[in-house]
Amino acid sequence: MKTINHVSIIIIGLIITFITSCTNDDDTVQDLTPTGIETSAQLTTYLENLATTSDVPGFSVNVNIGNSVAFNQSFGYANLANQIPYTNQTVNNLASVSKTFVGAAAAKAIEQGLFTLETHINDLLPITINNPKQPTGKIKIKHLVTHTSGIVDVPETYIATNYYIRLGEDTTTNIGNILVNNLGMQQMEQVDLDDYLLEIFDADGDLYNLDNYLDAMPGEVWAYSNDATSLLGYIIEYVSGESFDDYVANNILNPLQMTNTTFDIEAVDFQTVATLYYNTNSPFPRYGNHGYVEGGLYSTSDDMSNYLLDMMKGARGEGSILFSQEYYDLLFHEQLETGLVPSDFAENHGLFWYMKNGSLVHGGNSLGVSTHIQLKKDGSSGYFIISNMDGTFTGNESKWEEVKALISSAIEQYISNN
Repeated sequence: MKTINHVSIIIIGLIITFITSCTNDDDTVQDLTPTGIETSAQLTTYLENLATTSDVPGFSVNVNIGNSVAFNQSFGYANLANQIPYTNQTVNNLASVSKTFVGAAAAKAIEQGLFTLETHINDLLPITINNPKQPTGKIKIKHLVTHTSGIVDVPETYIATNYYIRLGEDTTTNIGNILVNNLGMQQMEQVDLDDYLLEIFDADGDLYNLDNYLDAMPGEVWAYSNDATSLLGYIIEYVSGESFDDYVANNILNPLQMTNTTFDIEAVDFQTVATLYYNTNSPFPRYGNHGYVEGGLYSTSDDMSNYLLDMMKGARGEGSILFSQEYYDLLFHEQLETGLVPSDFAENHGLFWYMKNGSLVHGGNSLGVSTHIQLKKDGSSGYFIISNMDGTFTGNESKWEEVKALISSAIEQYISNN
């Protein structure tokens, strides 16, 4: 069994291990260590070379410096079979980078007076949720946004119960068979968020499981949780009176003019969406998440440039579009005691954003999706990577980490020289 590491935790918070026949070979990316990248042309040439010599089907790279988009280009293919180029307008799922938007939604809800970080979730919910292993503990909003609630995912069932294959998709392929027969994914329509979460958190629910809880009081232990993130999305939905996807659209996406970004999978034009690949010969069938809050945002590189610029302004103390500056400060404020987050993962935690090596960071990986966003704490620069390369299956994770490290190194050189 593959051992989970903290990069995997940022992906989907569980171990994905599969039969040997489905894993890629052990080939690694060639030695493409970037050196001396100073200009956009040099960065373009380097990334073009990387695109043709690695297993990544396609990807976009966006770099912002100060108030400007310094670099925004795409490479490779959104669809390999049809040779459709990956562009800045290609729509791609963002996986767990979606959680940074949940953080922004939480900050907005706090500004609107819907709750505070100290609000007990049972003061907001239509049902009572307690950790059965620590029933006297009070789970608060601050625990959900920092992965310290004591609510965790159940690795054995998370994929099968949260992920679903969209109707009409071909599941007879090799990878389709693995998803259905080995992982237990069903081909079905999306279940409403409240109905899905009720099955998990109501003691009479079909998905209720004591393994969803740690034997720890809220705030004592850091443990990455997709289910807790989805629960926060539902809380925002319930107290605002809007669906979570509408709340994010009205309060975050529309103000930032992110016109091709949505949490609503039914609003996605799949003609513009990148094909997601297990490897360059095996596309995944289209899928979704019942608990879509934790990883179901679709966006483009162009749209994400607007988001990144706004986050950078907020980090610099110049924010104003989404909320007043104090709530950007709240979004990026260190919320936990030093040492609570595992040191090899991060130094501290904001509202879903992580602090590490002077940057605010979040990564995301799902089936056929690999993404990464980070900005300097002082807001001076930032970058975003989005790809239709898988980083979850055994073997693919290390390949994506290698590709990401090469892209990031090239970007850092470019930023330092500009």
